[in-house]
Amino acid sequence: MKKNIHSVERVVRVLAGVGLVGLAFVGPQTPWGYLGLIPVATGLLGWCPPYALFGFSTCSVPAPAKKA
Repeated sequence: MKKNIHSVERVVRVLAGVGLVGLAFVGPQTPWGYLGLIPVATGLLGWCPPYALFGFSTCSVPAPAKKA
């Protein structure tokens, strides 16, 4: 699995996911909060299956190597 999520997006996904999971314990306390595990997992792994399926990536493209 090649990483396809930029580091800033990874942080945002983990924070948003933790916030959603928190809803399962505080607030409305519905099981829908467990859907926050998906952004937490993709943020920690750095790989998003839908991005891979559609060939999308938010990672920066590495600069080509300079020839001497």
